Amino acid sequence: MKRVLFSMVLVMAACVTFAQSKDAKEAKKIASGTNPDFAKAEQLINADLQNPEFKNDAANWDVAGFIQKRINEKEMEKAYLRQPYDTLKAYNSVLNMYNYWMKTDELAEVPDEKGKIKNRFRKNNVATMMIERPNLINGGIQYFNENNNAEAFKFFAMYIDAAKHSMFEKENLLKNDTLVPQIAYYAALAAAKMEDYPKVLKYAPYAVDNKEVGAYAMEFISTAYKAEGDTVQWIKSLQDGIQKYPDYPFFFGHLIDYYSNNNKFDEAMVFADDMLARDPGNTFFLYVKGYLYHNMKDYDKAIEFYKKTIDADPNYAEAYSNIGLVYSQQAQEFADNATADLNDPKYAQDQEKIRELNELARPYYEKTRQLKPDQPDLWLQGLYRIYYNLNMGPEFKEIEELMGI
Repeated sequence: MKRVLFSMVLVMAACVTFAQSKDAKEAKKIASGTNPDFAKAEQLINADLQNPEFKNDAANWDVAGFIQKRINEKEMEKAYLRQPYDTLKAYNSVLNMYNYWMKTDELAEVPDEKGKIKNRFRKNNVATMMIERPNLINGGIQYFNENNNAEAFKFFAMYIDAAKHSMFEKENLLKNDTLVPQIAYYAALAAAKMEDYPKVLKYAPYAVDNKEVGAYAMEFISTAYKAEGDTVQWIKSLQDGIQKYPDYPFFFGHLIDYYSNNNKFDEAMVFADDMLARDPGNTFFLYVKGYLYHNMKDYDKAIEFYKKTIDADPNYAEAYSNIGLVYSQQAQEFADNATADLNDPKYAQDQEKIRELNELARPYYEKTRQLKPDQPDLWLQGLYRIYYNLNMGPEFKEIEELMGI
């Protein structure tokens, strides 16, 4: 009796298996037709993919990928015949095809009961996926240009994820595909725009060695660590950025700001000196050295390096502005300690010294204004103080008007 019942169970199971296999075959047959009903084909195959008994069957996932391939072919056929076609539908079918066939490959790589791997899908699927690979870029670009960063990210990320997938091991895409760094950069950029910093940290590293986008990718990494509050990795990323891209000011500037804001001037000076040793004539490094001395209130040294910056680049407006600021600060500090007694013989001497310092500041602020008239934050407040302190009526009135006073 038990033997008979067991046999009946086997028959029932076989029927279920047969029914599901029939649906998969029917879905593929529909998709292969001249006028395919893709909605019906997807409905049939999705039933198998969601069925716990069959969701680990590589053949079903392969059919799902095939349906997406056919959707793409039909849209491209319309384009060839100059008929209206859905560009995004075509691109999304490629993305879906990649998802389905990568899953197919993973399941097909599982050893059977004898420990053997019989992956009959990889060769043909890889060939098709390589042909359609550029459309992952095209789809990402279209969504990116539409400011749909979430969808753009899916395409750019897939381009990188596929390059790492074992089914493309013979193609060795991470090494041989020269577009990987640029697309990784765009994946990180889309993630950054969404403020999804874990995704930035996942994809940006694939771009850091590229001459065109590497510095930007490292900036994304640094920004991500700072946003996540990981100060140790943030500082390390800035240091790495300086070593790899010494001419890109982001890393050096932010690291110096960090040291300066935390009164770690000795450490900052070590980096500044190291960078100047590598490139003694670099205007930014000279400027930063002056900036550090400025914050340390070593005004003479600050002016010395700001002037060296100007010698290297006569149009470096920030250096002119900061020299003006140094002289203004010296004038203010001297005024704070000067005698206020009009009868004191030292009063006239103190006022003359204050005037001299303001006169020293004036041409540097005026030069800044000449160089960067569209950046009043570099000179407007400075000239306001200077013209006021020097009692320059017409000039002071003009600045007041610019300030809206």
